[in-house]
Amino acid sequence: MLLEEQDRLMKNCFKYILIQKESFLSRINPRFIVLLWGDKSCINSQAMKDIPLYGYKDVTELGRESRKALFLSGQQGQQDVFETISPDDVATLIYTSGTSGTPKGVMLTHRNLLHQINNLWDIVPAEPGDRFLSMLPPWHAYERACEYFIFTYGIQQVYTTVKYLKEDLQRYQPQYIISVPLVYETLYSSIHRQIYSSSAARKIIALSLIKISLLYMKAKKIYEGTVLSNNPVEPSFIVYMVKWLWARFVAAILWPLHNLAKILVYKKIHSAIGISKAGISGGGSLPMHVDKFFEAIGIKVQNGYGLTETSPVVAARRPFCNVLGTVGHPVTHTEIKVFDIETGEALPDGSKGIVKIKGPQVMKGYYKNPSATNEALGQDGWFNTGDIGWIVPHHAIGPSRKCGGMLVLEGRAKDTIVLSTGENVEPAEIEEAAGRSNLISQIVVIGQDQRRLGAIIVPNNDEVLAEAKRKSILDEDGKVAKDKVMNMLYDELRTWTANCSFRVGPIMIVDEPFTIDNGLMTPTMKIRRDKVTAKYQREIEALFK
Repeated sequence: MLLEEQDRLMKNCFKYILIQKESFLSRINPRFIVLLWGDKSCINSQAMKDIPLYGYKDVTELGRESRKALFLSGQQGQQDVFETISPDDVATLIYTSGTSGTPKGVMLTHRNLLHQINNLWDIVPAEPGDRFLSMLPPWHAYERACEYFIFTYGIQQVYTTVKYLKEDLQRYQPQYIISVPLVYETLYSSIHRQIYSSSAARKIIALSLIKISLLYMKAKKIYEGTVLSNNPVEPSFIVYMVKWLWARFVAAILWPLHNLAKILVYKKIHSAIGISKAGISGGGSLPMHVDKFFEAIGIKVQNGYGLTETSPVVAARRPFCNVLGTVGHPVTHTEIKVFDIETGEALPDGSKGIVKIKGPQVMKGYYKNPSATNEALGQDGWFNTGDIGWIVPHHAIGPSRKCGGMLVLEGRAKDTIVLSTGENVEPAEIEEAAGRSNLISQIVVIGQDQRRLGAIIVPNNDEVLAEAKRKSILDEDGKVAKDKVMNMLYDELRTWTANCSFRVGPIMIVDEPFTIDNGLMTPTMKIRRDKVTAKYQREIEALFK
């Protein structure tokens, strides 16, 4: 199944190259091309007639010939001089996804990558014989670091795709899954669809038990000291003891029902998807409701944080201290600080600002781009991530006593929407809340330099149709009128974003989903906000008029 998928991808890739041959090939001036998979006989183009093309067999044969020549030269007494490699030599060039601009070539050194290999075990204490399931593209920094780590420790790696994810989870029953947040959102939606499609009695029982487990976990966090707080002032001992006793009491009452849920509901979910040790999430923001759900049903999801420029991992939640809402403590030998966006001064714990990083995993620079390198690294050597976040203050007592030093992210600085009223809006909060609706497949909040916010929405057509049937608002032809769809989506937005700091005004419905193929998503399934707003620029202007 994967080979068929790979052949299709290869043909599409070369189809794109051939279509763009005049601009693409002339711009990169390639000395040769290597096929990752497939047979080079299927490539027949005038545009590539003068460019050497190597398949996998050609590369391995060249390696054999080179090794044979080296062996013979040794036998004949010839002395070969080899250039030594230093830890600070460039090991690879990886281009950024370009979510906020033009992709840049990141120069990662051997030292950068070895830091990941030597320190990721603290996050993922895997053992030989464990099985990892991954569906990330092999050229992505997240996947590359994971592969180096996995193969170094003698662990089995299984590759899958979105199409075969559910089937491969059941077939291989992995101990770990390595993926982006969208995969966990997909699993969350799939599980809920199965629950809602079951009989009325089973649905009521399952949903009630899940709510009880969520309440149990909420109480448990209070007495375990894993409740997030950005307040630098430590709570009084007496107040906390009252909360601690109450949390213990609530948890004791709910514990039997939580264990009943494990037997009646969660056991079946576990057997269906495996993930017996942990799911490792990175490459984007993990929605809180998804995070809470998997914790409640007993599937550990460890959220991490990193960038291509940092090889990539800089922080992650540990198995023994998996605090929801955070991306955990910095990995070994890594410093993280938060700086004021305007003044550039370091901020105390609990204050929100720009996250900067220093450590052995930080890149050498951008390839042939010194101005971008100087802008990102600066003279002090701190790498500017462009992300907004804060560090949890340290408390000796209280409900957040085990959270001190953990990093909490709140969005990208470039994504911040500045309204004409001067107010700053982080769209991620609204998008995450709205994304919980079954009727909304994808959403991008807009409103730069406007008086109010708007949104571009890709509806979940199947769910919209089902909801319209329930409300008996279908037209005679069995379809839903656009104005009715608009009203339904408005209602959903108002419901799910009621607790957000800002409300969404006008909305625009688009039928074409944001995908990797149409360039509106990155390979790690993050929506390219700039590309979406550029594509619908005229419609956005009309929307606010």
